[in-house]
Amino acid sequence: MKFRKKPVVIEARQITENNLEEIEAWCGGSIKGDSLPRNLRLIVIPTREGGRRALIGDWVIKGVAGEFYPCRPASFADIYEPVEE
Repeated sequence: MKFRKKPVVIEARQITENNLEEIEAWCGGSIKGDSLPRNLRLIVIPTREGGRRALIGDWVIKGVAGEFYPCRPASFADIYEPVEE
């Protein structure tokens, strides 16, 4: 048998040097690397599997059950497309 993934609309935000604090607050993560230049900092996102690292340029996805997880830009582009609101 073959199956197709059901279409699901998700909320996601891409991490930039300018929105680290906003993403940190949104996903309940914590910024690491305060002594580093902003472009080298990362956010550790709490997930069911433990803390997952998200770098500048990565996407943070809010799943259908309210969980958060990071996604690399290339994977995000392969899996998701914008939805008109």
